[in-house]
Amino acid sequence: MKWGISLHFEDLPPKMQNPETRVYFEKLQQHRGALVGKRLFDIVISLLMLIILSPVLLITAIAVKIDSKGPVFYRQVRIGQYGKKFRIFKFRTMVQDADKKGLSITVGQDPRITRVGRAIRKCRLDEFAQLLNVLNGTMSFVGPRPEVPKYVDAYQDAYMATLLVRPGVTAPSSIYFRNEDEILAASDEDPETTYIEKILPKKMALNLEYLNSISVWNDIKTMFQTVKAVSA
Repeated sequence: MKWGISLHFEDLPPKMQNPETRVYFEKLQQHRGALVGKRLFDIVISLLMLIILSPVLLITAIAVKIDSKGPVFYRQVRIGQYGKKFRIFKFRTMVQDADKKGLSITVGQDPRITRVGRAIRKCRLDEFAQLLNVLNGTMSFVGPRPEVPKYVDAYQDAYMATLLVRPGVTAPSSIYFRNEDEILAASDEDPETTYIEKILPKKMALNLEYLNSISVWNDIKTMFQTVKAVSA
């Protein structure tokens, strides 16, 4: 369904057809109006922001291109609504082919981050490119952050419910873990083990809580909270 969620539980991918996901599926069926409202909000606001921020986006693109070799955008494969793969837009902040030279997650002062990339990350400008994903419908402004396939493969049954909605540019879990790279850098364990065993469960709990209260108004509040958290 273009504006909301799949009308039939049996239409979902086999991995999503479990009792835990069904509970959230049925709740979302009762809030289809809110899901349509979210999509309309995403289209209108993303288009306006792309127009208003076009000078900033252009300057950022030029800075990325001048600073290091490689494309302006980093197009990593993520898992979106209903488990479908899509490519997320981000302004490239790392050296070319960084994903082949290290972890899928960023840890502390990652040496793969470029000089301009470090400044872009500090201001969160790299995420602004995801306005294109919001406009084309692969993402929403607010929703569970999309993971790479290897982490989705580690999902418990209940976590699959987060794939019932479009992934978001931000989410309550993103605000809570806004310093995730620092947490991973301070861990005594392997960063990916720490992420899967300690961070991911808490993220998923917050994401599932978001599904229970999904609405355009709550999305707007989360967006303002994100701006406040980033500005702090």
